Amino acid sequence: MSQQLSSQTPSNQDRIVGKHVFGNLYDIDDKLLMDKDLLEGLVLEAVKIAKMNLVEIKSWSFGGKKGGVSVIALVEESHIALHTWNEYKYATLDVYTCGVDSNPQAAFEFIVSNLKPKRHQMFFADRSSE
Repeated sequence: MSQQLSSQTPSNQDRIVGKHVFGNLYDIDDKLLMDKDLLEGLVLEAVKIAKMNLVEIKSWSFGGKKGGVSVIALVEESHIALHTWNEYKYATLDVYTCGVDSNPQAAFEFIVSNLKPKRHQMFFADRSSE
């Protein structure tokens, strides 16, 4: 018995639609990078802007030479992770969603526009199933 493989692309209802936007933010005001409450508020607002559903948010401050803040939002669609290093005026941002309705790029751009880095990189990966 032989099987034929379908040459049709599955619809969005028949597969996982994974959208991953991530990047690096350079030369940010170090006072912003140390403000845990501000950073957590930005991530919470980004969840709403991207049409995600919040499950839980956690944030931590780290001291020392490479200190900073980490904020992780667990959402039904996946996550937003923001990590800062105040001494280096640097942050990394990772927004990953599963589903057709969420918009990780909008979340990424919102956070970048509020942190106002002098330079940033943004990357996109399609992490959808076949």
